[in-house]
Parts: sequence; structure tokens; C-alpha cells
Amino acid sequence: MLPDPGATKALLIGTSTYDFLEDLPAVSKNLSSLAEVLSGPTSWNLGQDDCIVLSNPTSAVAALDTLRDASATARDTLLVYYAGHGLVSPEGELYLGLPQSKQQRVETGIPYSWLRGALLEGRAERTVLILDCCYGGIALGMMGPSELAAQADVEGTYLLAAASENRQALAPPGEPHTAFTGELLAILTTGIAGGPEQLDLDSIFRHLRKSLASKGRPVPQGRERNSNGQLALGWNPAFSRTPVSTSPGVGQAELRTWPDPAAIRTIEGFFNALAQVRIVSALTHAAISHRSGGQISTGTISNLLNRKDLPRKWRTTSVYLAACGVPDTQLNDWHLCWERLRSGPHAAEESECEEERGRSHSTRASSSWRRVVRQLAGRGLRG
Repeated sequence: MLPDPGATKALLIGTSTYDFLEDLPAVSKNLSSLAEVLSGPTSWNLGQDDCIVLSNPTSAVAALDTLRDASATARDTLLVYYAGHGLVSPEGELYLGLPQSKQQRVETGIPYSWLRGALLEGRAERTVLILDCCYGGIALGMMGPSELAAQADVEGTYLLAAASENRQALAPPGEPHTAFTGELLAILTTGIAGGPEQLDLDSIFRHLRKSLASKGRPVPQGRERNSNGQLALGWNPAFSRTPVSTSPGVGQAELRTWPDPAAIRTIEGFFNALAQVRIVSALTHAAISHRSGGQISTGTISNLLNRKDLPRKWRTTSVYLAACGVPDTQLNDWHLCWERLRSGPHAAEESECEEERGRSHSTRASSSWRRVVRQLAGRGLRG
């Protein structure tokens, strides 16, 4: 299942330049590439304000303030990603590297205990934490990959940790991204052949382990809480999709993974899900219009998918969903979602705006009528 983009936040943190440690220039590319994918229509389709990139943060306080702001507003899903040096204090505490970080000096980075505490304060139903960290010889001597995953554990969070053995494995020479993130981006952009229609976290994790191990690179660690493994990071571009059958009866439509209207919480999420319905159907606007029997034109479909406010009437949306091949058993769930959003706080705001526009129009009309009366009266007096 894909999250509601209107109630989802992603915070991408990365440190590529260091005063006392080796620079990791690939981290900068990690951030821009991952932000581009998460903001795209085949992934979470996040807006600019919902996909926050924090490159080379100056302090742990600055990074955690940004994290708390994101976690305070995310209601569906919060994704937090870090790429850079992962370090270990003499006491065995994990901390994430910042530009002025030093080995065995936890106060110079972001103590993981602080990050964990900020995540636990969040209100999102699901949290995804991705740690693309490197570990030097000291860290490996004190903490193995499985122990890392245990320390980084956060209840209600799906954790992906790149437990790299050395810096070269983390950022292979000549490659634009780090090894772990490069493989993750490859999965999100090219897909998994023979994989599911949606790239859920469990499928991504299994493929990451397989593909990285085949290249002789460190195998990542993963851990989930509260069954978050079914959460998808995007649609699978390599999924073999058969067009919806035009013949009556049970066909491919019932076998597809349609967006779940019960997971929609915002108007933005509603229209994003409608657009995903068309992607799942593999139909063009013209084909949808044809399958509707001419009830909706291609222009109407385009207008529907580009709206910012909910339609006042349900009929057009219902016809669109049915023409795309959404099973009849799911249409009622969509209708209930539309009614729920129409009765939410935003609906009241929309009604107030409409009343204000009506009052403004009435005021303008009354003013115009008074001017006409004055003009006629003036003519009468002159006569």
C-alpha cells in the first residue's frame, strides 16, 4: 500500500563534507536523487514542502528541530533517511556524522538516542528509517551489523541499515551514489522483474540483500515493527501489466492492486490515488472515455485528475473509476472516502469561501444597481 502524500513527510539528511573525517561526495548525489524519486508520480508524489533535504547540517540541534517539525505534521507516514559516516562512542553508542564530527566523540555528531527519542515523539502511523552509514575498524570491533539493528530499533518503525564494512564499500570509486543507496535507487527506478505491482519494503529489502550480496558488497540489515513491511515506496516499473479486459465478468481488474481509499486522509491524497488508478489500469484517457460509453470525455478526465478541490457531485468520479476497471465491490469504499473528505474541516473552509464569494458578488451587484439608480435620478432632475 502507498501512503497518502498529503499526510506524509520525508526528511533526507546527509553529510558529505567533513573537517576531521574522509569526505563522502556521493552522499550529496544520494540526497538529490532520492528526493527526485520520492517526489515523482511512480513513488510517493510528495510536494516540495513534504520532501525535505537537509545537506551537511551544522549541528544535531538543527537536524533534530527539522525532524520534530516533520514528525509533528506527518499523520500517515514519516520517512527519515541518513547518509554519511556512522560512528561509535567508547561506550558503544551509535552517532551519525556531521561536518565537524570526530571519532569516539559522540557530542560532535547526532547521538542516535536523540534521533530515536524524536521519532518516538512523532504522530505518524508508520515510520521508515533508512541508515546508509559506514563503519570504520573501531566500530566493527565493537558492534556487528545485527547489534546495530537492535540498537537502532524503534517501535512502529521499519528499519533499513546499510551495515557497510569499510568506507570504500560504502562509496565505490567511480559510482555516483553510495553502494546501498545506489542499489535502492535502481530498484525504485527500474523495478524488480517478477516482483509485486507495488514495491513494498519487504520486497525491497529482500532484493537489496540479494543484489548487494551478488556484487560482493555488505548485506544490509532490516527490521520491522507493526507489519510496516507492506508499506510501498512506489510502483514497480518492471511489473508485467496486462490491460484491463473489456469483456464482462471476472478479469484482470480483480487481480490488480488498486489504491486503498480507506488509507486516504487528504484531498491531495484523493486525487493522487485517482491518478494511480489510471496507472494501474494501464489505460489512456481516450480508452477510459471509450470504456465509459462516452459518459465522460478525455477533457473531463483531465480536469478531474488536475483538480485541487473535491467535486461537489460523485457521478463523474464514479464513472471514471468504473471505466478504469475498479471492481464494483470497491466503488462503495471510494464513495465513502469522498463523503468523509467532503464533511471534513476543509469542506467547511470551502463553504466559507463560497459564501464569501457570494457576499462579494452580492455587494458588487448592489453597488452597481445603486449607481444606475443615481444616474437615472440625476437625468430626471436635469430634465
